[in-house]
Amino acid sequence: MIVINAEEVHNTLNFPVLINELRDTFSKPAGMPQRQVYSLDEATSHNDAFALLPSWNEKTIAVKAFTYFPENPRKNQQLKSLHSKIMIFDRKTGAPQALVDGTSVTYWRTAAISALGSSYLSRKDSKKLLIFGTGNLASFMALAHASVRPITQITVWGRNQDKAQATIEKIRNKRPDIEVILSKSVEHSVREADIISCATGSPTPLFDSNWVAPGTHTDFVGNHNHDRRECDSKLVLRSAVYVDSKINVFAEAGELLIPVSEGEYQLESVKGELAQLCKDEIKGREDEQQITLFKTVGTALADLVGAQLVYSQLKHLF
Repeated sequence: MIVINAEEVHNTLNFPVLINELRDTFSKPAGMPQRQVYSLDEATSHNDAFALLPSWNEKTIAVKAFTYFPENPRKNQQLKSLHSKIMIFDRKTGAPQALVDGTSVTYWRTAAISALGSSYLSRKDSKKLLIFGTGNLASFMALAHASVRPITQITVWGRNQDKAQATIEKIRNKRPDIEVILSKSVEHSVREADIISCATGSPTPLFDSNWVAPGTHTDFVGNHNHDRRECDSKLVLRSAVYVDSKINVFAEAGELLIPVSEGEYQLESVKGELAQLCKDEIKGREDEQQITLFKTVGTALADLVGAQLVYSQLKHLF
């Protein structure tokens, strides 16, 4: 069994190949039980957690394990809030193949899944992308979306201007052909966007959905809690809603669960999930005026694809 670190993951993956692998894998039979997230401090407000995400397909068995300690950076700036590893096994023999850094794979697969969803749900002529968020994931989200649509302008919004500027520079370094700018007005940026992608820790809606223009595609990845959300209920009601995985989103995503609790929305109204789009079982965008919404909380199968792809590219070096 080989051990693959974060640097090797970043040097190996690219979005066009990863997105194609995800599309292919999600169009075929696979196993993916509901992930298990265990609270380690139920009596406190720290929300420390441990999670297990199993999956398998015709090539690989995988299990991702991660810990989430949100207070770590406040205690020590050298400590990360999330640590993750993915272990993969050969599907035919059960033999262990690799232990892969899961945090780096998570950045890549999260962004790639959103871009794959966008390839079905955003307008093909989408040119203006708005990114909410300035964390580690933000630049990945921008670059992934720009790999599936002819993006000419990326706008970044963040509460901390220094972090926003750093995110802008990361994107510019990878895509100097695209204009990358700082959002100075949330309302103006939302009204102008063709695609809005949100990857924040915000517990409350980031913008007024009345600002979202017909034909816009919206994408929400930052929230994994039933009582938090990055968008308001009205946007959900205005949109054709799709999810990466019903079994996980329906258990965790406040973007949908809060409107349900308000009596405004029913989960049966969700158009479908990513695998159905990849299998051509359901339609994506129906017309140029439709507002679409893609909610993801992450799937074990996407982790499997990322780890499997890295392993296939690097195994000959070990």
